[in-house]
Amino acid sequence: MKNGFFRGHGLGNDYIVMDPKELTFKLTPKNIKSVCDRNWGLGSDGILALVPSKKADFGLRIFNPDGSEAEKSGNGLRIFARYLHATGKTKKKHFTVETKGGLVTIALHVDRHGDASAATVEMGQAAFTPAALPCTLDVPELIQQPIDAAGRSLIFTGVSVGNPHCVVFKPSGECWSREDLLALGPALENHGLFPKRTNVQLAIPTGPKEIFILIWERGAGETQASGSSSCAAASAAVRLGFVKSPVTVKMPGGILHIDVAPDFHLTMKGPVAEVARGSLSPSFVRGLK
Repeated sequence: MKNGFFRGHGLGNDYIVMDPKELTFKLTPKNIKSVCDRNWGLGSDGILALVPSKKADFGLRIFNPDGSEAEKSGNGLRIFARYLHATGKTKKKHFTVETKGGLVTIALHVDRHGDASAATVEMGQAAFTPAALPCTLDVPELIQQPIDAAGRSLIFTGVSVGNPHCVVFKPSGECWSREDLLALGPALENHGLFPKRTNVQLAIPTGPKEIFILIWERGAGETQASGSSSCAAASAAVRLGFVKSPVTVKMPGGILHIDVAPDFHLTMKGPVAEVARGSLSPSFVRGLK
């Protein structure tokens, strides 16, 4: 389908999937922003583009709604997997996908209706070093490091799961508010310690194997859920001894299950939904050109 799209969400974190070979326009930052605009375009938390790969069954590029490119997205990978299955691009239930944040393995869980309504994704290994994040701090690891943001003194743990994350914990029994997220999210995302910006999670341990997080995504802002953020926060919580694996990660949009191996390899399992398929109107595409 010319200028076709597939729209899905993972716990309210929504993406549009497109095949650039079927588009009559290029996915430039300006065009990506136009398509993702919730008032003037389709509206989404980003665009997933199917691309060739020499290392995996499929290749994926992930674009944020501000036009920048992300290395990896856990929810995006589940949506991409459902798209591949729903559109007949694969009949496999197990396959590999190459992202800029590394190669991942996906297992689809097909329900009685024949829909891939959930997926398990091998998300790679968490790393806590400044070089992996990247971060300008001259320390061996980014475990419980001080940072000042939005007029507040905080302690953060820096984690890379193929893309960068800054996790800030409050003790169990306390809570973060949405106002905290709206203040601290952009301040931490654009902090001078993170030259390529970072994703942000405000986290609280809520049980021996459970955490709650609020999410501010680099290039997207506040989101209802995030697979890579869940992986980062879960691995940080395990590393700090706040919880044990497997970790249930609760977010405003719902729940993901993260297994954190002793070597910090991460496996994520969660639901995924299809919302719509269609094509952009000729007049909208002319506006992009």
